[in-house]
This record gives sequence, C-alpha cells and structure tokens, in this order.
Amino acid sequence: MFFNQHSGSRLRLYAGVGLILFSVVSTKAFAQNSDQSLSLQQAITKTLARNPQLHQFNIKKEGLLGRRKLSELRPALNVGLEVDNFGGSGNLAGTQSAETTLALSSVIEFGGKRLARVSVTDAQIQAFNDHRQAFTLDVLGELTSCFIRALEVQALSALAKDTRDLAQNTLAIVKNRSKQGAAPEAEVKRAKSAFSQAQLQVNALEQQYQRLRIKIAAYWGETSPNWTTLNGKIDAFGQSSDFATLYDRAQKSPAINQLASKARLKKAEVSLARTQSISNLSWQLGVRRFEDSGDTAFTAGVSIPLSTGKRSRGALKSALAAESEVVYERQTALLKLHVLLFEAYSQRQQHIAAVKVFRTTILPDLNAVLASTQRAYETGRYSYQDWIAAQKELLDAKRSFIENAAAASINQAIIEQLIAEPLHS
Repeated sequence: MFFNQHSGSRLRLYAGVGLILFSVVSTKAFAQNSDQSLSLQQAITKTLARNPQLHQFNIKKEGLLGRRKLSELRPALNVGLEVDNFGGSGNLAGTQSAETTLALSSVIEFGGKRLARVSVTDAQIQAFNDHRQAFTLDVLGELTSCFIRALEVQALSALAKDTRDLAQNTLAIVKNRSKQGAAPEAEVKRAKSAFSQAQLQVNALEQQYQRLRIKIAAYWGETSPNWTTLNGKIDAFGQSSDFATLYDRAQKSPAINQLASKARLKKAEVSLARTQSISNLSWQLGVRRFEDSGDTAFTAGVSIPLSTGKRSRGALKSALAAESEVVYERQTALLKLHVLLFEAYSQRQQHIAAVKVFRTTILPDLNAVLASTQRAYETGRYSYQDWIAAQKELLDAKRSFIENAAAASINQAIIEQLIAEPLHS
C-alpha cells in the first residue's frame, strides 16, 4: 500500500488478506538494507508476525470454529430411568408394587433448523474473515502512514543540518567581513543567533525522529529499536488510474466486503428465526417393568409444543429489522468511501503537481539566486538582509518540497488502503 515506486519495482507480501503489493521503498533502498536501517517491507513483515492485535484473531477464530461444530450437532439422545409406586403405604409400601421405566428420548427438528444454524455460523466465520482482512489493512495503513511521517522527519532533519551548516558558513563569512571593516558587529550577532536557532531545530527534529522510531517499533512489540535510519524515498510517484476506476476497485475492498458479509449473516439469522416458528417433535421410547408381576411392557410418547409461531414472531421481526439496517449501513459506507477516496485522490494530484513545479522550476531558480546573492554580498554589492532573504527563500522551498512529497505519499497510502491494492502496476 503505499508509496514510492523505483524502476517499476514493488514489494510482494502475503498479509492474510490476499496478495497485497506494497510500492513504498525502492529496490535500490532494499539493496542497501543493513542492521542499522529499516525498510517498509521489513516493518510490515515484523508487524504481521508479531503484532498482538493481529494475533488475537487466531484465538477468536478457534472459538468460531468450535461454535460451528456445535451447530452441526443433531439434538442429543437422552436416556432416563423412572421409578413409580414405591415407598408408599399399604399395598404400595416398599418396592413390591414399583414400576420401573427405562427410556430413550430426543427431539426431531423440523424446518431445517440444523442447516439454518450451520448457515449462521458459516456467515459469522465469513464476516470474521472479512473483518480480519479489513483490520489488518487498517493496521498496515497506520504503520505505513507512520513510516512516511518518519521518512519526512528524516528528510527534514537532513535539511535542518544543511541549514545549520549554511548558517555556520554564513557566520564565518560575516566574521571575516567584520574583521575587514566591511560588516557591522550587529551582523555578526545576527549570524550567531541564526546558527544557534538552526542547531536547536536540528535537535528538535532528531528528538521527533526518535519518538517516531519508538512508535514504529511498537507495531511489532519492540521497545528498543536496533535500527537508526529508514530506507525509502518520498518524492517518486507512479501513474494512477482515473478516479472512477479507483472507486470501482474500492467497492470490492475488504472494508465493503465486511458489510456484505454482515448482510449475509443477517439474512442467515432471518432464516434461522423463521425456522423457530416450526415446532419440533419430542419423542420417547422405553421399557417398563412391573415388580409385583415381573411383567414388562413397551412405552412410547410424543409431544409438540403449542403456540410456537406466536413466540417466534418477535425474534423474526427483530432479525428482519437488523437485515434492513445493514442495507442502509452499506449505502452510507459507500457514500463515505466515495468522499474519502476523492479527497485522497484530489490531494495526491495537487501535491504531486506541486512537487513537480518545485523540482523543475522553483528549486533550481532559488539555488541560482542564492549563489549569485552570496557572491554579490561578499563583494559588497548586496546587503546582509538580501543574502539572508535568499537563503530563507531556498530553505523554505526545500521544506515545502519535502512536505508536499510526504503529503502526496500519505494520500497515496490512503488510496491504496481503501482499494486494498497497489495504486499502479
């Protein structure tokens, strides 16, 4: 899911939700992996293997499978022993007049109740599987967003170090001009202040990056990450389909399938509720012994409950209401999906366009401006303010370039999470 494709390469990983293609980190970055670096592929692999939230599904799945086995069982066969006419008075004193009956009994289900129960548990298992797939995509989507954010901070940290080095070089030039009497002492102090502030920004971003390292490692239960850098780029984007195609793909995603499974479950529950209006037949077959004569005789009996239809109407009405509710719930979810997908699609297009302009026009022009302004300042043709303004314009543009690239990547991750597929092939 996720972002950045290099030379058409993608990561392939079975995530328990089918084949999910992750196009975040370039092949070149993979080749450079070491014990001190982390790729998104490695992060995903560790999360799928160790994330506690994902492992809890294994326990729940066992419970559902056990419930299905129970639903397949027919009514139990009961054995009963009954003793009548003993321990009384007169002729019924003691056990001489006792009647002992040994009988088997059970229930014959009508209306396809067992098949209806099995259908309900099968629908529950399918709904569970779809929920598991959707939940797994959510976890991996959160991981990817966090990974992109960490890549952004890593890039901003590198820019902050360049800014600090530029401020240090500026300070040296201003000091040299001050010694020559070509610059006032105030400019030296301002240059010192700029250098100190640049160092503070470096420290702040380094601390922010450390916090994100801990957050990423927590996805697989690690508290002391053994990696220091992330492998990946945030400014390489592939082609994407048009919005209509993406929305069509999104309607087949696990999140929507989850609602479809829920609808099937409610339909199965309606069928089960309808079977409850059909009475079962209870039967009993046994042998009775008369102690006073030593004779035996067979016994048999059946019973059918009355008014079961009235008793089941409430359950049926409730099941039908729940079934209708899911239909509207799915319609609402599709509308929300449409809005969210379009927002991510539109913002991705917007930020990619900005990245292209920064890369092809803004940054080259501002680099040239800074170089010429520095030369002019050193020869006394431009003021210190002109030089600092040129520096600020370039650094702000570089920062905007990184932020737009990260925003495009985040929105691409959202799109791929919604469609459960890579954005481009």
